Amino acid sequence: MELELTEVIRRPVVTEKTAHIGNVRNSYTFEVDDRADKGLIKQAVESLYHVHVEAVRTVVVAGKPKRTRTGRRTTPSWKKAIVKVHTDEKIEIY
Repeated sequence: MELELTEVIRRPVVTEKTAHIGNVRNSYTFEVDDRADKGLIKQAVESLYHVHVEAVRTVVVAGKPKRTRTGRRTTPSWKKAIVKVHTDEKIEIY
């Protein structure tokens, strides 16, 4: 099953840390589909935000254990992509 470019990026991850990285390193963080690879993520960011991507780093964030009334469960794991764009360009997501 082939992913569409609009299905690759789920949402931007907006935290204090990602905002700081965006200002200092010109890198932006997105939650992406688990099946997406670096090349597909690069194509999706370039087509959706009209920027030139220099590098893509990915990490699978493990789910955290949570306590519930009936016992323990784990939140779902998700994939995060840190995308570095060209120094002259910016993505306005904040």
